[in-house]
Amino acid sequence: MSGPFASRRGATLYLGVWLVLGLVLSALVVGATGAAWPNAIALAVPAALVYAFAAGFSAYYLCRAFPLAGSPSLRLLGVLAVSSIMAAGAWTAAVMAWNEVLASGGVGIAITRPMRAVVFGIGIALYVLSAMANYLLNEFERSRTAERREMQSKLMAQDAELRMLRTQIDPHFLFNSLNSISALTSVDPKRAREMTLQLSDFFRHSLGLEAHRKVTLADEATLVNHFLAIEKVRFGQRLGVRLDIDDDARPCLLPPMILQPLVENAVKHGIGSLPEGGTVSVHARRVGSILRVAVENDVDADAPPVSGKGIGLTNVRKRLAAAYEHQASVHWSQEHNRFRVELALPAETGGE
Repeated sequence: MSGPFASRRGATLYLGVWLVLGLVLSALVVGATGAAWPNAIALAVPAALVYAFAAGFSAYYLCRAFPLAGSPSLRLLGVLAVSSIMAAGAWTAAVMAWNEVLASGGVGIAITRPMRAVVFGIGIALYVLSAMANYLLNEFERSRTAERREMQSKLMAQDAELRMLRTQIDPHFLFNSLNSISALTSVDPKRAREMTLQLSDFFRHSLGLEAHRKVTLADEATLVNHFLAIEKVRFGQRLGVRLDIDDDARPCLLPPMILQPLVENAVKHGIGSLPEGGTVSVHARRVGSILRVAVENDVDADAPPVSGKGIGLTNVRKRLAAAYEHQASVHWSQEHNRFRVELALPAETGGE
């Protein structure tokens, strides 16, 4: 079925409206002819329901064949006028024939010429109203289809951007790690070999993560631990690690490897520049509907403040904007010998 009969709910509502119109038409017949209510109802209600099917399907296909956007106005009005006149004429003839059938059973009414003209005029008006209703439904459906396509295009563009931003992370991290391995090869081959194995384990875990999927904070913390294990081979006791993650924050979802570039920056630009080393800290807590994650590290207090325009921070900011738009934010600050990057994003879990 199509048109107003495409669904059971739509068909019920449509026929209910026409049943009311049939009762209104019955009242007009009673007022115009003085007929008894049962006779008027027997004539008007079946006639209205039959016209509901005829006008409904006719107007539906007419609106499909001559859409508002692609049809000249004069042509559209002409087609609608001819169709409504033909439908009203056929309906008037059907009403007269049905009245003859009722009259043979003793329940017919006397239909005068003016009454016949009224029936014809009502048929035209009802057909035009049915066509207008179909045009409104068609425009609503077209608008919803356009919105759905726009949303699909937006999601595809967002997914492509997330994939592109994710691909920036792996080469950047691999480049830095290979430099570290190269530096260790000549001075400590055993540690270089250990770092190579750690690097292999890290990529084995990370390559299975899809850029457009999200992982739990607990899984992300595991990746951070893998990364810091790699760096600990190079820095030894100079690198301290502290993970402070609340239990209610662990199941929260976030883009995969969103913390890795922040931790990498903390090691490379913070701990790496301090002869005595320092500590990298990761804090996470859920505050209502917001997940707050912070990465802190020791820095040289005499060094100029970080501008926040590095590859890692820029990548994280863009990935959060692509995934959450205005609902997520990134802030960084430096106080004395501590540099801090804080992320705020919606606290989503797999069950929500």
